[in-house]
Order: sequence, then C-alpha cells, then structure tokens
Amino acid sequence: MAGRVAIVTGGTRGIGEAICVALKDAGYKVAANYGGNDAAAAEFTKRTGIPSFKWDVADFAACAAGVKDVEAKLGGPVEIVVNNAGITRDGTMHKMTFDQWEAVIRTNLGSCFNMSRAVIEGMRARKFGRIVNIGSINGQAGQYGQVNYAAAKSGIHGFTKALAQEGAAAGITVNAIAPGYIDTDMVRAVPPNVLEKIVARVPVGRLGKASEIARGVLFLVADEGGFITGSTLSINGGQHMY
Repeated sequence: MAGRVAIVTGGTRGIGEAICVALKDAGYKVAANYGGNDAAAAEFTKRTGIPSFKWDVADFAACAAGVKDVEAKLGGPVEIVVNNAGITRDGTMHKMTFDQWEAVIRTNLGSCFNMSRAVIEGMRARKFGRIVNIGSINGQAGQYGQVNYAAAKSGIHGFTKALAQEGAAAGITVNAIAPGYIDTDMVRAVPPNVLEKIVARVPVGRLGKASEIARGVLFLVADEGGFITGSTLSINGGQHMY
C-alpha cells in the first residue's frame, strides 16, 4: 500500500478533500484533481501538502494528459482512482435545458469513463488496480428536480458492475460508494427549513460526515480488498435501504 499513487477527482473540497487527506494519512501518494477554483485549490495544497492538478474531467484528452502529468510528478503509475467529481444543474424536466442535461452527464458519468480509460491498460499490465466511483443516494432512489443528476449517478452503478467484471481477472477491483446527505458546503447552502426536513428523513438523525465517506474509500482501495468488486457501499444513515 505504501507509496501507491492515487488520483481523486474533485479532490480539493468537500468529500473529495476528506478522501485525499485520508489517503495521504494512510501512506498513499495523492494527487487532487480540480476543475476551476484556483484559489481554493492553492489553499487546499498549502494546508494539506497534497498537490493539486487542474483539468476538466469531462474532457477525454485532458484526463489522459492529466494522468500522465500526475505520474511524472509523483514518480509512479496511477494505481488508484477515485471518481468523485460532480456537479448539479437542477431543474424539473419541463424546464431543463439540453445544456443542463449534457453538462451533468458529461461531468458526473462521462468522467468515470474518461479517467478509467486513462488508467485501465496500465492497471491490467501490472495486475493491480483500484477504482472507486462516488455515486449518490439520489442515483439509487431518484430525486425531484434532478433527472440529470439521478440518471448520471444511477449510470455510475451500472458502469461499476460492468467494469468490475472486466477487471476482475487482472487484479482490478471496481466499486462504488453511494453517499447520503453529507455535511458539506453544498448541503449547508440548502435553506434551513429544507435541511431540517432532510435530516428528519435520516434514521440516525443527522447529516453524514465527509470523513465517513473517506473511511469507506480506504476500505475499498486497500491491498487486502481484492475480493470486493462490483459492490456499492451505501453510506446514508439508513435513509435508503435495498
């Protein structure tokens, strides 16, 4: 485990930041990808000591170039990818534009293909790899006003199962985590009266912590996790069970 190179997309804030820090603390060499906020990325790197790399995960060629850049600067092949990057462009179907649909599908689901494709041949050659895709409770249960987001996150779960079958014989595991409502900046921006109703639907009675998602990632990417593949780990406080 020590010294394995890991990339976390959307890694400089929220859940991604927690995953990056947990991986670094466990001895991995971590690269945090980000898409746009240079100031936040610089502050993240200064605070954590984890290098940040800017590219658009919705861009296939940019992902391939980004992986090569990380490998050159961190001094080893990428053996762990956490596909965490995601955006929302909420709206009901009768008001949603095609651009809102396409942006979410390309960033949230297309990025899983782009990043996995960039590393899969090397993983197969080395007979080792760990890919973890961050889905969502809303990809499992659906959510009003999020047909684009729910479709993308639901697609992640099918993507995970299919790629897991392809990678199994080559020592590559592919799993997903489906977080519930986590105490991040995005969730804190929800109006208090709405947030109160959300928490009321969570059996454990609180929002999740980003560190609890990171703990799940550490479990799945461990060298000892080679018999866990094609699985979705739901971390949602019991809000959705199936």
